[in-house]
Amino acid sequence: MLDKVLPDGELLRRAVHWIAEQDKCTPKILEEACIRYNLSPNDEEFLLRTFLPQPVDK
Repeated sequence: MLDKVLPDGELLRRAVHWIAEQDKCTPKILEEACIRYNLSPNDEEFLLRTFLPQPVDK
């Protein structure tokens, strides 16, 4: 059994902190954060929407 259970959202918070420490935010950095912190697809989608520019609909 796990020695320490993390509260909900802790891995996402750690991933965001790690991303902020990087020189710049790229899709490759986001992919690495998702793998490194074993994030869920919903967390990955959140990171993509938050850190990458979104196209503007006209």
